[in-house]
Amino acid sequence: NNNKQQTTNNNNNITNTMVMNAAIRNLARGLATKAPRRLATSTAGAHAPKIRLFSAAATQASSPGLPESVTRIGEAMAFPNEYPGQNYIFNWCLNADGVTPLKKSAFRIAKPLDLKVAGLELPKTSPLKVNAKGDRSKVPEAGSDGLDFDTFDEVLQSTKDSLSLSDSLFCPEGHAPGTRTGVRIISNMGADLAPDLVAYLDRAPKRDPRGQPITCYVLSGAEEFSGYAIEEVEELMEDKSRVAVSVATVVVAGKKPSLKRIVAGIELSVEGLEADAKERAEKKAEEEKGE
Repeated sequence: NNNKQQTTNNNNNITNTMVMNAAIRNLARGLATKAPRRLATSTAGAHAPKIRLFSAAATQASSPGLPESVTRIGEAMAFPNEYPGQNYIFNWCLNADGVTPLKKSAFRIAKPLDLKVAGLELPKTSPLKVNAKGDRSKVPEAGSDGLDFDTFDEVLQSTKDSLSLSDSLFCPEGHAPGTRTGVRIISNMGADLAPDLVAYLDRAPKRDPRGQPITCYVLSGAEEFSGYAIEEVEELMEDKSRVAVSVATVVVAGKKPSLKRIVAGIELSVEGLEADAKERAEKKAEEEKGE
């Protein structure tokens, strides 16, 4: 009796499997013949491979047996989706500087060729010498009599917010002339400023994007403001140790900020950073001498 019952169960399982396979084949035939589809072909020629894209909604409508969840499939997208002006690593670097390129158009300009990529012309004169002596007095340091920290911080944050909303950001990078001090300018000014800044800055070795000792935020179409601040921060070294370093922040805003005003802020920042570094070196020497 047990053997007879087992044989009956096996026959039932085989029958159920055959019914299920037949149902799947019928469903596949229905999808292949009834469901509307689009053919995406390559331009490589008549023998190029074809990719079939099925409409989930149409497939579900023509085959009621499919679950409703089929219609919830999202649109296909490519990742990573990088292109000129959209570079993930550089965008993260800008985020660290407090600016988020919401319009996905931020150009890192480290050499003349990068100007072309950004749709800009090459500088007419290179290297470009800029005499900014007359503008130095118009760029006060935060914490001085001419500019308090609260005002500087408030304008800095509003400038970062406005730059984040700009249609495009143009970000020349390089060394301050005659030094090895890195500078990054984050600006919404393209043809009117970026080529001249590239010609003014000394070209630096190309590396992956990272924070710079001097960061300038330049905003056009805004209320007039100029100022800079120098602060001490801790920097993580390769051996995981932390050392104190100084960084500078320059803010220049206005209807159309001038190159001389920006250069004045850079020059003052370089002098401040060098003074801080010298002071730390002298302090360290005194401590070592005392030991």
